Amino acid sequence: MTQGRNLSILSPRRQALGLVILLALCFLTAFIGAVASVNAPSFYGQLIQPDWAPPSWLFGPVWTTLFIMMAVAAWLIWRRGGFGAQRMPMLLFLAQLAFNGLWSWLFFAWQLGGLALADIALLWLLIAATIVAFWRISPLAGALMVPYIAWVSFAGMLNYTLWQLNPQALGG
Repeated sequence: MTQGRNLSILSPRRQALGLVILLALCFLTAFIGAVASVNAPSFYGQLIQPDWAPPSWLFGPVWTTLFIMMAVAAWLIWRRGGFGAQRMPMLLFLAQLAFNGLWSWLFFAWQLGGLALADIALLWLLIAATIVAFWRISPLAGALMVPYIAWVSFAGMLNYTLWQLNPQALGG
């Protein structure tokens, strides 16, 4: 399907509500991760870092931007008939959100670098499947997810490197 075809007729009010709900869901995921990361600045700051690790202040703006893009992508899919008509792409989206929120708990709260890496690998696969499913319905929605998978790819490399450099701190 292309972007212009098969767009169910939803009132502007319902479309706006759908966007607000998807933004809230994405930022709920961010909040769940933030709760797990409450001690992240001190914990992360004590880890041996690779030279290419970004400064810690960069993570907040990047994740905020990515969560907004993810919500808009999901909204572009949802508005083509709602959850019922787009069940599989939306379930993939929800599954990747769950694994996204879990990662912060594994890495920061529970300090389990290996399990966090396994989570990020599964998260990456779910994002890739979501991109494919979204792209088939709306290339724009799929494209909005590409920066997310790029960042998660980078985060996976950083997770692995930190785990290897800090085995005592990350359950080595």
